[in-house]
Amino acid sequence: MRNTAKITAAVLTAGALTLGLTACGSDSDSGKADPDAALTVAATPNPQGEILTYVKDHLAKKAGLKLEVKEFTDYVTPNTAVQQGQVDANYFQHKPYLDDFNKKNGTDLVPAPGGAVHLEPLGVYSKSVKKLADLKKGASVAVPNDTTNEARALKLLEANGLIKLKAGAGYEATPKDITENPRNLSFKELEAPQLPRSLADVDAAVINGNYALEGHLNPAKDAIAAESAKDNPYANILVVKKGDENDPRVEKLVKLLTSPEVKKFIEDKYDGAVVPAF
Repeated sequence: MRNTAKITAAVLTAGALTLGLTACGSDSDSGKADPDAALTVAATPNPQGEILTYVKDHLAKKAGLKLEVKEFTDYVTPNTAVQQGQVDANYFQHKPYLDDFNKKNGTDLVPAPGGAVHLEPLGVYSKSVKKLADLKKGASVAVPNDTTNEARALKLLEANGLIKLKAGAGYEATPKDITENPRNLSFKELEAPQLPRSLADVDAAVINGNYALEGHLNPAKDAIAAESAKDNPYANILVVKKGDENDPRVEKLVKLLTSPEVKKFIEDKYDGAVVPAF
């Protein structure tokens, strides 16, 4: 998804059609949000959409929050929608991705105060081998093509001894930064949503947790290697446009998303495929 970090007219048009080009819960005269209006949040379906729907159905009313959830299947439209005021917030990304998106697109999106919500451990999946050590020389490996998640995938492969990256390779590492590749692995860069479908065409694929779940893969059971949750910078956060951090509706949602009830929901529903980050 390296190219998806560039906002194209087609993506913006699709987002406009989906969202109806309406600002959500904003007061056009004062520029301040109506605290009694519904808070509209863009999210990828699984697990973010499911977590938000749980909050909407079980917690929001008691907290005095009207919550609407709009689902998207890509990693660009949720950010452009928040930037343009078509939705109030989004919940689908981690901080490194957000920082990279802002840098490349000139947006001013920020994490809502209150901390991270959950982590989807990135995993390596394969239909041809049962463990990474069985990958043959010249094996093909699919990775996400958006900047931060590609670097994340390469670091996971490095942590498991398959490759070595040059010193200092950070959140923007690409296959060009590989200094040692003893198995001569070939890398296929694909948009993240396509990765589960690529498994029949490659020897292994490094897949984001939400897309693994949508592809009926369980990161806790099906991955042949996975990230450690300890001190992981890739936990998902609620994001708003700068200036909306203190919207009382946003504050309510953050409190609900980091509540004991949501923690139990995540632990019970996802059985380790998604883990609370609070």
